[in-house]
Amino acid sequence: MTLRPTDSSALLIDGKLLPGSGGTFKIVNPATEEIIGLAAEATATDMNAAVGAARNAFDTTEWSRDHSFRAHCLRQLCDALQSHIEELREITIAEVGAPLMLTSGPQLEGPIEDLRYWADLVENYSWEQDLGNASPMGIPTHRRLLKEAVGVVGAITPWNFPHQINFAKLGPALAAGNTVVLKPAPDTPWCAALVGKVIAEETDIPAGVVNIVTSTDHSLGAQLCTDPRVDLISFTGSTATGRAVMAAAANTLKKVFLELGGKSAFIVLDDADIRTACSVAAFSVCVHAGQGCALSTRLLVPRSRYEEALAAASRTMAGIHAGDPSAAGTVCGPVISARQRERVEGYVKLALEEGGTVVAGGGRPENQAHGYFVEPTLIAGLDNSSRVAREEIFGPVLVVIPFDDDEDAIRIANDSPYGLSGSVWGTDPDRLDRVVAGVRTGTLSVNGGVWYSADAPFGGYKQSGIGREMGLAGFEEYLETKLVASPA
Repeated sequence: MTLRPTDSSALLIDGKLLPGSGGTFKIVNPATEEIIGLAAEATATDMNAAVGAARNAFDTTEWSRDHSFRAHCLRQLCDALQSHIEELREITIAEVGAPLMLTSGPQLEGPIEDLRYWADLVENYSWEQDLGNASPMGIPTHRRLLKEAVGVVGAITPWNFPHQINFAKLGPALAAGNTVVLKPAPDTPWCAALVGKVIAEETDIPAGVVNIVTSTDHSLGAQLCTDPRVDLISFTGSTATGRAVMAAAANTLKKVFLELGGKSAFIVLDDADIRTACSVAAFSVCVHAGQGCALSTRLLVPRSRYEEALAAASRTMAGIHAGDPSAAGTVCGPVISARQRERVEGYVKLALEEGGTVVAGGGRPENQAHGYFVEPTLIAGLDNSSRVAREEIFGPVLVVIPFDDDEDAIRIANDSPYGLSGSVWGTDPDRLDRVVAGVRTGTLSVNGGVWYSADAPFGGYKQSGIGREMGLAGFEEYLETKLVASPA
């Protein structure tokens, strides 16, 4: 099989690659604004069939009970995808606008290799635990705890890191023994649909275990949330949409996993190397044009060194140019769409209206006649009450905010509806520990430490989500616990 960007992708339903009942929709390359192909347009009828297939596969096959077979299938899928890695790389750059440099990590190769972690976990996990004997109500009883798959998982994913997020859901859900209906973002349907093609043609994964439904119709996601045959919704996206997902799932009391928005703080203490830390903060927010929920988009610096921090961050941003994602040196590619570019530009305008100053960037690159590019942008002169400091922008925009002391930095970092990630830089271990203990966030990097890994749980506090993805905690999101009691 050859995966070519000019192919029209298909739905995967009950083991078959099918056209969408609604025809097709166009895929646009965000770096060129060119139409590069078509994707299958599913309708409610297709989604209904996909859910039915997943339900049947869970209820009537040995998939959920055959642990060794699931491990085999996950390794087989990993091998099959790796045999197509260059074709997948080409598709990812063209469809997502992902810089080439990221495809060797979290945009492609990393998430595929992570499938082996889930396969290993299947074989090493304690599916049964002996609680021993007891005499509740005077009756000698032996107790066992069993871990079992939840059932049918509805997975709804965004466009910014499609492979990473698709496999962060497919990997643990399948490893745990569930069947899945995946509804990817309409901006990046190929990244999911072509995985479906590999599953159908090159793996032993049974029909109905994985179903992939591409569509521009957002109501299909709502259909997944309300269908009583679906047992769990795993959603990654905006906090506003997460609220709607949770409300829709409430009618059938589904389990819900939500990985939502962020407005993370990058705290630079006064004993840190200000220039290095602020340069790292500025560079990080430019990666993939700032389209990452966990990126630290608020730079908190000591008030006494505010100008020094601005200068360091500005110098770094001036050296990063939004450009062709297929070029080896590109860090900042395009944002995903014209609509997203308008959103980012609207926040830059809002920053000026709120009294802020654009220190670097703020517009479109002069050398890019086409594509949804935004210059890396640095904003100064605002405090944490401004909208650009409180709302998720999802673009290469960094807001620099001064603080008075460590306690003030912690207060500002926590003064947010979000609590997804963050960073702190300094040299005194005791001060760093106090900041780490004080900041209310799901992940935190200290002096550049990297928290991302298949075995490390990721998720947020407050309105950044419910539950954890990746690691053992992420795996157990897809399990139920059954207590079995029998006479001792």
